Amino acid sequence: MAGETSHGLRGDYSRMRPDYSVDQDYDAYTPEQQDRWRRLYHRQMERVPGRACDEYVAALGGLDYESGIPRFEVVNEKLGATTGWRLVAVPGLVPDLVFFEHLAHRRFPVTGWIREESEFDYIVEPDIFHDFFGHVPMLFTPVFADYMQAYGRGGLKAERLGALKWLARLYWYTVEFGLIRTRSGLRNYGAGILSSPSEIDHAIRSPKPRRVGFDLTRIMRSLYRIDDFQETYFVIDSFDQLFEATRPDFTPLYRELARLPDVPANGTEPGDRLIRLD
Repeated sequence: MAGETSHGLRGDYSRMRPDYSVDQDYDAYTPEQQDRWRRLYHRQMERVPGRACDEYVAALGGLDYESGIPRFEVVNEKLGATTGWRLVAVPGLVPDLVFFEHLAHRRFPVTGWIREESEFDYIVEPDIFHDFFGHVPMLFTPVFADYMQAYGRGGLKAERLGALKWLARLYWYTVEFGLIRTRSGLRNYGAGILSSPSEIDHAIRSPKPRRVGFDLTRIMRSLYRIDDFQETYFVIDSFDQLFEATRPDFTPLYRELARLPDVPANGTEPGDRLIRLD
C-alpha cells in the first residue's frame, strides 16, 4: 500500500510518469546489490517450508528468483498469462489513490530499489525484495488476485467516503499479515510475514499473539503495530471466504464503524473466535 513511514521518501521520483511508474534500470543494480538479493532469497527460502500456504509455495517455485533481482518483463509474462496481472515499477511509496488505481486495473506497484546492507534484517518500508518475494507469488492465485483488484476498486470509493483508515486495516491484516487455516495447520499468506526472517515463524508457532477467526468488522476496528511483531492475527479458512466476505458494498459498514470504538492491537472482543495452535 502507500504505506506509513516517519522519514522522507526513498527512491528517485524525478523520472516517474503521472501514474508514478518508472522503467526498471536493471543495469543500475550493482554486484553487491545482486548478491544481497541472493542472500535474502536463500535465507528466506529456508523458512518457507511448513510456514507458507500451498498456493504461495507453488507460485514461488515457478519464479526464477535464485539467480538475482528479477526482471519485471520476465515475471510479467508469467503473471499475465496466469491471472492477467502486471507488475509496474515505482520509485517507492506512492499516494493512496495512485495505489488503488493501479490495483483496480490489475497492476501491482513494485518498488525498484533494494535495501542497504545495514537493513538486511529489518527495513521500515517496502523494497523490491519485500514486494517480489512477499506479494508477487500470491498474485498467481486467481481468487486472491481478484480480491486485490476488488480492494483497489474499494479503495477509490473509500477515499471519497473518508473511510481509508478502515480499509487500510483490512489490507494490513490480510494482504500483509494474513493467516490461513489448512489441513496441515496454520500457514502464512501475508507478504509482510512471508518476507520476514523471524515473523514467518512467530506468526504461526509462537504462543504469544492472538489468532482470531476472520471477521470483517472486527478487522476494520483493529489498530495494528508497524514497529514490532503483530499482537493479533486474523485467520481465514479459504481465499474464497476472504473474497466473498469482502464482496458487498462497504458503505453501510463504514457508517457502523463510525459509531464503534477502535480495538487496540492487543485487544480482545467478546465475540472473538480464537484459533488455537495445534
